Amino acid sequence: MKKNIKRNKLLYLLQGLLLILIGNNLQAQEIPKKLKWSERMAATVMLQHKESFMIDHATSPKWDYVHGLVLTSMEELNKKHPNPKYTEYIKSYVDKLIQNDGTIDSYKFDSYNIDMVVAGRLLFDIYAKTKEEKYLKALQTLRKQIEEQPRTPSGGFWHKKIYPNQMWLDGLYMGEPFYTQYTMTFENGKSLDDIAKQFELIQKNDRDPKTGLLYHGWDESKQMPWANKTTGTSPNFWSRSLGWYAMALVDVLDYMPKNHPKHKELVNYLNQLATALTPFQDVSGLWYQVTDKGAVGGNYLEASGTAMFAYAFAKGANKGYLPKKYKKIAQRAFDGMTKQLIKIGANGEVIITQACAVAGLGGNPYRDGSFEYYVNEKKKDNDPKATGPFILAALELNR
Repeated sequence: MKKNIKRNKLLYLLQGLLLILIGNNLQAQEIPKKLKWSERMAATVMLQHKESFMIDHATSPKWDYVHGLVLTSMEELNKKHPNPKYTEYIKSYVDKLIQNDGTIDSYKFDSYNIDMVVAGRLLFDIYAKTKEEKYLKALQTLRKQIEEQPRTPSGGFWHKKIYPNQMWLDGLYMGEPFYTQYTMTFENGKSLDDIAKQFELIQKNDRDPKTGLLYHGWDESKQMPWANKTTGTSPNFWSRSLGWYAMALVDVLDYMPKNHPKHKELVNYLNQLATALTPFQDVSGLWYQVTDKGAVGGNYLEASGTAMFAYAFAKGANKGYLPKKYKKIAQRAFDGMTKQLIKIGANGEVIITQACAVAGLGGNPYRDGSFEYYVNEKKKDNDPKATGPFILAALELNR
């Protein structure tokens, strides 16, 4: 009897091991290498984050810019490679957060955090298809935030209520594509001049005349310890912030009518930025964390900024905003990522390495914008600020 029990236990153990091996083998086949990079990356996101609210390892649903970025990239993927899994994954995030009365869970209106606007881009398509009032109300709430967003004396949006009189490059991506799409969809384009003004202020006040690069932030009051006492600019060029700005330009241009006088102006800004960035592209095709400092003092070739530049350059060239040579520059950047910054996991997942997890200015603990600060911030594999732009770049490059 005891022998039978032992034999049965051993049998169950072997069966369990066999099931694990079979399961692992099936999982390994879930992301085939024959798929395009955009589809492989999206499959990786869905494999690593079973529910869309779990992106960036969130443990509970929250309205956040990283979800907006990654799911917007999947929305673009779904347009070119339709898949009901993408549609469901995107909509499940929105439906976790948007309540029946249109309120957005976890969103705090009176924080005036411009980062919180970008996820609203997901609502346009869902509202257009469903015509459900709750999505429209959520869109209107985010538009109301823009209307009431505190501004610098010259009219630029504060990055957050807690950062008075400061414009960060990040904020142009967080606010302006949504703002442009909203004003074109619901307001007959009445706010296009105001949108262009946000870029004009950055170009006028935040651009380094020597390199043509833009600093991470600008404090119009010149009160912040990190701010240059003459210009108000922060001390260094951070590639991801420049990437946010580049993506903001190409995405706003999707909605800015070609016959609008500000369209040409924004195209010129994109060309100026592309011209300034190109000399700092490494021979590998990648860009450094601190854009202009090269391989010194712990500086490293960084994934998210590179992916953002690849996307903006490729899209700019595809749309005719940039000369065709920038498509080749984008290809080099993408090749650099796939050769040097990407590992393939046991389940076929795409793992992007060397991505800066987060960086900012001021706050508590205080961030001084120094070279040492940027190069010592932590890195994270498959950070959403890298995975989303990687999908977008792969789509533009048809890779």
